[in-house]
Amino acid sequence: MLLNITRENHTPLHQAERERDRLPPISSHSSSGLDRGPKLPYPSLNFISNHRKEDGSHSISSQFILPGIRHGRELPPICPNVRLKHQHQHRITVDNLPPEVRARFATDPVMPLRTKTVKEFQEDIERATVSGDWKHVHDFYLTTFGSFLELNAAFKKDASPPFNTIEDSGINTKFINAVYDALSLTPPDAQRAVLKGIVNSLLREWKGRRTKDDLRAYFILVQNPQCTSPATYVIYAHLLRQIAALAEADHYFLMHWFKKLSQKRFKQLVERLHLFISTRLFPVKPEELPPMAKCSWWIPSATKVLSLLNAANIISSTPILPFVDFYNPTLDHTDFMEDYRIWQTQGNSTRFTFCQFAFILSTVVKKAVIQKDSEQQMISMARQSLVDKVSRRQRVDMSLLFLNIKVRRLQLVSDSMDELTRNRADLKKKLKVSFVGEAGLDMGGLTKEWFLLLIRQIFHTDYGMFTFFNDSHCHWFSSWKCDNFSEFRLVGVLMGLAVYNSITLDISFPPCVYKKLLTPPVVPCDLDLPVGMATLTLDDLQQVMPDLSHGLAELLSYEGNVEEDFCTTFQVSQEELGVIKSYNLKPGGDKIPVTNQNRKEYVQLYVDFLLNKSIYRQFTTFYYGFHSVCASDALMLLRPEEVEILVCGSPNLDMSSLQKAAQYEGYSKTDPTIRAFWDVVLGFPLELQKKLLHFSTGSDRVPVGGMADLNFKISKIDASTEWLPISHTCFNQICLPPYKNKKELKQKLTIAISNAEGFGLE
Repeated sequence: MLLNITRENHTPLHQAERERDRLPPISSHSSSGLDRGPKLPYPSLNFISNHRKEDGSHSISSQFILPGIRHGRELPPICPNVRLKHQHQHRITVDNLPPEVRARFATDPVMPLRTKTVKEFQEDIERATVSGDWKHVHDFYLTTFGSFLELNAAFKKDASPPFNTIEDSGINTKFINAVYDALSLTPPDAQRAVLKGIVNSLLREWKGRRTKDDLRAYFILVQNPQCTSPATYVIYAHLLRQIAALAEADHYFLMHWFKKLSQKRFKQLVERLHLFISTRLFPVKPEELPPMAKCSWWIPSATKVLSLLNAANIISSTPILPFVDFYNPTLDHTDFMEDYRIWQTQGNSTRFTFCQFAFILSTVVKKAVIQKDSEQQMISMARQSLVDKVSRRQRVDMSLLFLNIKVRRLQLVSDSMDELTRNRADLKKKLKVSFVGEAGLDMGGLTKEWFLLLIRQIFHTDYGMFTFFNDSHCHWFSSWKCDNFSEFRLVGVLMGLAVYNSITLDISFPPCVYKKLLTPPVVPCDLDLPVGMATLTLDDLQQVMPDLSHGLAELLSYEGNVEEDFCTTFQVSQEELGVIKSYNLKPGGDKIPVTNQNRKEYVQLYVDFLLNKSIYRQFTTFYYGFHSVCASDALMLLRPEEVEILVCGSPNLDMSSLQKAAQYEGYSKTDPTIRAFWDVVLGFPLELQKKLLHFSTGSDRVPVGGMADLNFKISKIDASTEWLPISHTCFNQICLPPYKNKKELKQKLTIAISNAEGFGLE
């Protein structure tokens, strides 16, 4: 006997809507007349309302429209013998049922016993493929996806154990993969059965916290490959919303289960979510999707689920995917500055912005945000200088709109320090550089050369500020102590100016420097708070001092008696300007032996000493120099790796890409001179290719957007073939006379790019 059991209703409109929205499961047969109307490849679904519970989580109490039925109110009654009474009268409830028809409600439903194996399922598929009789397979899909309980019964390794740990989801992954891989081979009715079952599960009215079996069901459903089709996006969106609305503890479990997936399955999940977001933003056929106004929660839900996968990727011992795989290039074509403005003013409030989930924004977007933010600050600084001059009735000089640096080549470092110190208030203006005695007008080329020469001189080992490690091919801060660390501030300012003015630098810092530079990403108001004290590990030390890192790793894994065999204490020594100095890693460290019990503490303190404490004053000065220029909220959007790319660009040259993106003036790409040029350049060793890039653009690094962003141009000059090639680094342009042959071109080009420093005559 079926009964319509509901709460009492007292006519409020919202309550009436909630009662209306409680719909029966989609029937898999047509006895109730639900199959009226045109048949579709997937059920046509339309969840309209987007109610929010008092606790802030979303509820799926939504109008649900089936094919051929114009309105939810036209659905047949759940039981034809029970008719709804008028709203002002009481409905049938559990309380007013006679005792003999009351049924006991099981608090913990008993899980059905399902014993089908992967082999048996695959044999079923093979038999159905040969015979054409898919009924057995159809019934399996219909039953398995009919409820969360059935999903667990089919795919749980064992029905008895609870599997309530983050380490093991308890799911037979091999079986899930086989079932989903075979789904595309089945007839449409079997595929529809899966979708109908998912709808039934999502329409279930939840009470209380989700169980681990519920989480397992979500974990299974989100891997459904059907969700790549826009026809299933309404169902997929509601699945994502329910996952996004789970409690933090539930997200923690899902995150750890996701990281156990194979790289192939994990990547499919990420790509599926990106496709969903991109299609919702820019649908190929807008009529296939509900209006954006009625599903504005789709993209936030998908992005939140994508953030779980990103977190799983981060906590994995080895990243499953490179972080760039989480970029969505579609967002490059949105109004990301408006998104940034909203995020700046409202932060991580209830209003969704992509900036809250910065991992999804590409480096191209982040660079553009920083540039536009920098431009606004530059304009603001220039405007203020102009207003101050006018208000004091002083003559307006257009040079006040720029940060003007004038230096001598022979006193490059000292002149640069003096100029930057004197113009400290103008660091956020547009940079213009001139060299004393040289007739160059800076349209960008002189600025690039100034950076290149200054960085080369400061980082030279003879200068003493930085130590170069041959094993790791990187520079590190010298730990010598002195009274004045202003030159480290200069390096920080240079890096900040490079980002601010979109210049790439040839700096070989290890990745941990950029972690420290973002610790914190915004300068604290309290200047007494420590900065640059990042939490670093042996992996970070490996990138700076690989031999020492290897030795410490061996200490941690040593199986003998550490105290007797190593005879080490919590005191370390290092050389500073030829003098060996000792430091205690903790109070009284010289008297505390390193043992099997405390060796982990010793290694962590040693790493912290080398990468943080021993260079604290040097790095603090460097940190404040960088942030004196790049004081922007946009830095909070960046990963350390992205800061490195913004500062240094990419060292990976791809001359074939440069050839494809090259523009020509006076030549065409089929001219003999151009063909000879590319034959020569593509045959150059890497060192000469770098020199060519530096000769043409003023830098030997590739910018964030790749070679195409260089706007590289080859122009023809009507000059004698005795002339060497000429470059205009301001415009990334190289000018070639029409050389007679490839040999002559190679000779002249090699001479030009190997002697490319200087501008004009002294």
